[in-house]
Amino acid sequence: MFAALAVAVLVGVAVGAGVWFLLRDTSLGSRSGAVPAPSVTADASSKRESQKESESPSPSTSPAPGYRRTLDPVGYAVEVPQGWSRTEKQGQAAPVVAYEDPADGRRLQIFRLAEDTPARSLDLAENDPGYGFARQPGYQVLDRASGATWSELAYRYDDSDLGARQVVDHRFEAADGTLYAIRATGPATLSPAQVREPLTRALSSFCPTGAQCG
Repeated sequence: MFAALAVAVLVGVAVGAGVWFLLRDTSLGSRSGAVPAPSVTADASSKRESQKESESPSPSTSPAPGYRRTLDPVGYAVEVPQGWSRTEKQGQAAPVVAYEDPADGRRLQIFRLAEDTPARSLDLAENDPGYGFARQPGYQVLDRASGATWSELAYRYDDSDLGARQVVDHRFEAADGTLYAIRATGPATLSPAQVREPLTRALSSFCPTGAQCG
């Protein structure tokens, strides 16, 4: 019994470490001249309203200007910015899909969660002593928010290849009850609104294949 428990713990750590490795911004090459993340100046009330709307995202009837609606082969429909390239890597638990802006280094990452709640998943991703991203150099929390079916963390850190980066990590329950994460990342030189915008659009349009959304 104790041997089985030890194996289960080791598998859990390996899964988390595999996902974190895939989430690092490693595909863009190194950048120089990065500066610390600008302070968050968005109106707090409007931000909270936007986050409340993401609790039960429903797809729009047509893509927003500058976006395209894609039926991703992993198993969901989502709107992503036009011109962003798609890549996919197989994690330990589920594929990690990334959509990336070739011009300014912004990126969306989408993957299914293995934990039982968004809050637990995000807490483990941040604080696990083996692979949590709170261990990254320059880690600084910018904002936290949560609701009944979602949890979000905004932070910055210093990537070894790309320099200072900012991240918005949003984990939520989709329309079919499946738990997902959508992470928006970008250089710290961009405004928080620029990094968050593709995430907001992805959340409002996200719909698992076969689910009734909106």
